[in-house]
Amino acid sequence: QVQLVESGGGLVHPGGSLRLSCAASGSIFTFYNMGWYRQAPGKQRELVASITSGGDTDYADSVKGRFTISRDNAKNTMYLQMNSLKSEDTAVYYCRRGIIWGKGTLVTVSS
Repeated sequence: QVQLVESGGGLVHPGGSLRLSCAASGSIFTFYNMGWYRQAPGKQRELVASITSGGDTDYADSVKGRFTISRDNAKNTMYLQMNSLKSEDTAVYYCRRGIIWGKGTLVTVSS
């Protein structure tokens, strides 16, 4: 059974950085496109960044230049490096592979 487990969330001041991780188990990681999503309070879940099996990346306009998505196929892990964080980045961040979602990790950006 495939599972995705996010980690790395927490409380950070505006302008700070965090790195999220998404560990996958139960399947071959290499061949799948993956994505990071987020859901802020009272808002719909939105795509933040995606990465193909070949390493091509795409980003929401709101995070371009600040966030970087990457993957380590040998470790079955995907990452989201988040820099220059803003209060509007506060949300629960989820990783996704197809129809499979992790349970999320909370990122709070506040002074």
